[in-house]
Amino acid sequence: MPFVAGFQTAAGPAPQALCFGFDSSKVLLKLGGGPALIPSGEDLALLSPAPAWRHYFGDWNGSACWAVSVAPDSPVPAGFAWKGLRDLFGRVEEELIWVAGRAGQLVHWHRNHRFCGRCGAATEDHPQERAKRCPGCGLVNHPRVSPAIIVAVVKQRQLLLAHAARFPAKFYSVLAGFVEPGETLEECVQREVFEETGVKVKNIRYFGSQPWPFPDSLMVAFTAEHAAGDIRVDPAEITDAGWFPADRLPEIPPPISIARRLIDWFYAQAII
Repeated sequence: MPFVAGFQTAAGPAPQALCFGFDSSKVLLKLGGGPALIPSGEDLALLSPAPAWRHYFGDWNGSACWAVSVAPDSPVPAGFAWKGLRDLFGRVEEELIWVAGRAGQLVHWHRNHRFCGRCGAATEDHPQERAKRCPGCGLVNHPRVSPAIIVAVVKQRQLLLAHAARFPAKFYSVLAGFVEPGETLEECVQREVFEETGVKVKNIRYFGSQPWPFPDSLMVAFTAEHAAGDIRVDPAEITDAGWFPADRLPEIPPPISIARRLIDWFYAQAII
């Protein structure tokens, strides 16, 4: 059974529940001879001090899932380790990675909204919805989702790929960027591509979407065609960019990312 989102539960984590403990951006994993494992409710009892915040957010394969905020610098019991979410790639099944990502986003939201941004009072969990409520002024904050676009731009059977300053060496990907207030997704595609590479695009089409919990993005993917302009990179964002045919692609993102899905789409179209 796939993941089913849920809200509220009468009791705390049962011994067999899946507990996604986060300290900052890292998740607590139970290590063994095989792949890394998500700790259970029974494992959670080994932590000292006990986690101050636990939040039920759904079920995966019949097991209740809890997002757990672990106190910074808490000692790690033997057989456990802190790992980044990307360390789960290839070690557990893909759907479980995205469940862990949900938990990480919830913990990130909890830690950033412990106090009201309007009056400064301590917030509390809303009893009827997934939100933080200020008992002083009544301000309600739901978990933040930051929309971003990602786009495959094609020109004469070639794909626009760029190496961003933040990427590992030799790693190239399609262009992406965050949506600004008052901006449509299509306007964001046009602006980001032009700002980063000097290229104008046309025929923008929706491709798909993917949550990207680093820490709270929603990637909305598009395809587009070159309309005008030669590549002129923004050195603050991009160190190199170019048009690549399907048979000469550089090092690209892993299959789990929607960036790779866009590149695979281009490859499938180009080799026909």
